[in-house]
Amino acid sequence: MSSTLLEVTRAAHEEVERLERIIVKDLQNEPATNKDRLFQSHRVRNMIETIMSTTHKLVEIYEDKDSARKDEIAALGGQTATGTNVFSAFYDRLKEIREYHRRHPAARVVDANEEHEALLKEEPVIEFTGEEAFGKYLDMHELYNQFINSKFGEPIEYSAYLDVFSQPHNIPRKLKLTRQYREYMENLLEYLIYLFQRTEPLQDLDRIFSKVTAEFEEQWENDNVQGWEKDVKESGQLPPQHTVIDLDYYSTVEELMEVGPDKLKEALVALGLKSGGTLQQRAERLFLTKDTPLEKLDKKHFAKRSHGSEQNGGAPALKEVDNSKEIALMEAKMKKLCDLLSETIVQTKENVVKKQALTYDEMEAEREEEEMQADTESDDEEQQIYNPLKLPMGWDGKPIPYWLYKLHGLGQEFKCEICGNYSYWGRRAFERHFKEWRHQHGMRCLGIPNTKNFNEITSIEEAKELWKKIQERQGLNKWRPDLEEEYEDREGNIYNKKTYTDLQRQGLI
Repeated sequence: MSSTLLEVTRAAHEEVERLERIIVKDLQNEPATNKDRLFQSHRVRNMIETIMSTTHKLVEIYEDKDSARKDEIAALGGQTATGTNVFSAFYDRLKEIREYHRRHPAARVVDANEEHEALLKEEPVIEFTGEEAFGKYLDMHELYNQFINSKFGEPIEYSAYLDVFSQPHNIPRKLKLTRQYREYMENLLEYLIYLFQRTEPLQDLDRIFSKVTAEFEEQWENDNVQGWEKDVKESGQLPPQHTVIDLDYYSTVEELMEVGPDKLKEALVALGLKSGGTLQQRAERLFLTKDTPLEKLDKKHFAKRSHGSEQNGGAPALKEVDNSKEIALMEAKMKKLCDLLSETIVQTKENVVKKQALTYDEMEAEREEEEMQADTESDDEEQQIYNPLKLPMGWDGKPIPYWLYKLHGLGQEFKCEICGNYSYWGRRAFERHFKEWRHQHGMRCLGIPNTKNFNEITSIEEAKELWKKIQERQGLNKWRPDLEEEYEDREGNIYNKKTYTDLQRQGLI
């Protein structure tokens, strides 16, 4: 209504408190799906950003660098150049309010509850590619193409790239000091940051990176950054396991010539040396690097580059050594993001491997099934099931009819102590449970066989007493072979086993 500075301040405080209440209310709702979780997180993130911008405006108002707030407060107290006149200030304000309502007689009062509901139902626009499946997977095909078409990369499958892109320490140091690798690392880091901001909008990425930077600075000072150790830097040579051609296997230039011109050229380019000339000249030039550091080689062996390689003693990579720390820091940030997105990376690889085993028709059928499932979930979320009597759910996910509920006696509860006081609703479920695993497990723990004799027995004490009686009865009727097993001698006389054995031992039979 009013454009005074104090009214702007009051409205800003009200806005901050209102957004805080909405955030609390929104976070109290548990999202049902990953899509709902992303919507909720982005809603909260947008409201937090609004709170921060509003708070910055309030700080500027309270700093009052132009003394506008101080003058307005003085004017409210009736302080003017001629003196203090409280009544004059009061009637001026009253006149201003009446004038506003005269100009806007049909001004609508905004209902805060309506605004709350609208904000809670808002679905922010989140940009995901089809391959990312709303943040479930990564889409790194462009980075993959950049990797396999570079000097530092290798021709591998996309699924294999998902394993190696987070391991830059396996790439030779000299290749990482090139502009091509720097651009690749910048693109990779930019994509991972963008994906992380879309999938985890409530995470404070600046705080995470500040911690990574602090740890990196300490490791850099202690020469403990993997792949950037000083021994590699000072020697000016690549470790044997990272060179294109391992020179330790060759003792003469003639042996090295057997590698071929293409391999020799590739190795020379990787080291920044001239790659022209005959086969023997290339082999001689490369063989020099076996025992001589690059910075000690003659300038004539290095390929010409822009920015002037002569300023650096002839070694083309030395111009870019100053960027090594910056590139290493980008690698550290990239590795941290890979740790935070590890679950997404694993799911992406599993999805890629799964798709490679499917035919086109199977992939189309799977895609249609996922779309139908998504539509079904959205329909189920929109339909709220009315079930005041808390009836059991039927096969169609809806409450069963009340008459069926009464017919089966589902309101009657049966508890079984042997099953751990588990409740069974309805006579049918109660009778059936005596043959189910839970009751069988309880009887097994008691050391009692689960026979028909124990049907309808739910008390542990009753089961033990019945089992004791059964054991006693079995003791009276027990088969005793020594007394009850019969034997017949040659004369037709009948004896029990014990008597027959004794007579036979005495030789009387």
